[in-house]
Amino acid sequence: MKTPQRAGKLALTLIAGAALTLMSASSMASSHREAPFLTGTPKVDGTDLYLFRSYAPGREGFVTVIADYMPFQDPQGGPNFYQFDQNALYEIHFDNNGDAKEDLTFQFRFKNTSKKTALNINGKQTLIPLINSDVIKTVNDRALNVRETYTIDMVRGERRASSGTRLDNPAGGKDFDKPVDNIGDKSFGGASGYETYASKHVYDVALPGCDTKARVFVGQRKEPFFIAVGKIFDLINLDPLGAEAGGNANNLEGKNISSIAMELPIACVANNGDPVIGAWTTASVRQGRLINPNPGTGINNASREGGPWAQVSRVGMPLVNEVIIGMDDKDKFNTSKPRNDAQFIDYVTNPALPAFIEKLYPSARAPTNFPRTDLVTVFLKGLPGKNQPKNVVASEMLRLNTDTTPTPLASQNVLGVAGGDPAGFPNGRRPADDIVDVSLRVAMGVLCVATGESDALGVGCKPADAPAGGLKFTDGVRKLPSDFKPAFPYLNTPLPGNQ
Repeated sequence: MKTPQRAGKLALTLIAGAALTLMSASSMASSHREAPFLTGTPKVDGTDLYLFRSYAPGREGFVTVIADYMPFQDPQGGPNFYQFDQNALYEIHFDNNGDAKEDLTFQFRFKNTSKKTALNINGKQTLIPLINSDVIKTVNDRALNVRETYTIDMVRGERRASSGTRLDNPAGGKDFDKPVDNIGDKSFGGASGYETYASKHVYDVALPGCDTKARVFVGQRKEPFFIAVGKIFDLINLDPLGAEAGGNANNLEGKNISSIAMELPIACVANNGDPVIGAWTTASVRQGRLINPNPGTGINNASREGGPWAQVSRVGMPLVNEVIIGMDDKDKFNTSKPRNDAQFIDYVTNPALPAFIEKLYPSARAPTNFPRTDLVTVFLKGLPGKNQPKNVVASEMLRLNTDTTPTPLASQNVLGVAGGDPAGFPNGRRPADDIVDVSLRVAMGVLCVATGESDALGVGCKPADAPAGGLKFTDGVRKLPSDFKPAFPYLNTPLPGNQ
């Protein structure tokens, strides 16, 4: 007969085992709630990835990469606001030889520490219920009740092969402070106070084996992505051939996002004799989670995490999982690695989206070239002569030719390569690039039209294969390059919580 103590231990073991099994079976998920698993774990939901040669004057020798997480943030997010998950692992990966495997990874881990700020209430020290107690002006300000920090590990080769090298904070130690979210104007001494405060969290960081320092910023930003998301997912309830700007509302205009931004010397990222680099971002959690029945005082200690890392979020090229991967495989895609993307090839060669558009708008006839080699090129290989690696292995990631001269802010075309701007999407992705319009047009065969009868682009189709390939499909939402900051971290000040 089991004693109560032994029974308790057995129950704990069974619960832990069940948690491990559950997490192992369902550790799947990415971008703006497009996969079922991540709808319940928004802290590890990767939304967008940006990759471009820095276009701020004097920074042309750098590549900027921005990984955004935690979608649909209302500015009024108190009292906790939007902290990164301290039980998760956030990563940005680079492939610099085209083999669909990471050659360089930056790993971010977070920690939230309570300062236990208290007030004397009739002789009792009572902890305050707010994240700040006064105006915040400096890094790790005394008025902050919760300090959020992070570490950065740089790993060369396979991401789990070694622990990598932990980067140093130039101010001392290994921990970097993340600015608290934009609580509101009063909390930062006025409308301009938050950006002054946040800018103090841009760090110049030395990288092992690299002569030039990188820059890092992690913190809340205004949501940069723009899309008529409500109407698109309501059976494309808009005029897909209407006005390209101002035709519909940007449903993300009133939201914020959490960003991990790095500005890296090109020579330290593209260093294998090929100027093309590929990038993607992932988030992982431990396979086992045990709800702590007796949590102590502190931040986020209501559960215990254990077991190997399980990848649950993945973002490279925009909109791939949202509008290409089938509903039943969205979670599977987010747990996968680029090297294994052959398992999803049918979604690219025989896509459902063009047929869906034709069903809703019969005059917009879908392309007829199967398999869709043009989509394989743009989504899995890169355009020949533009951003295709020399020895490419077909795999989904955002690719950038670092030899392409960055286009100055005032001269950028938001349609990127399709608009005659070689430094824009799909050769990387800048904040203002209209990836919704470009992706719709690519899906409907714009490359088949652009390549001509001679297939000058080498995409394997011709104009006759895409009857609607010359049409200017749009969601009616557009932003301009001037709508964004002209220098690192490029994304705008987050909306304040008091609005």
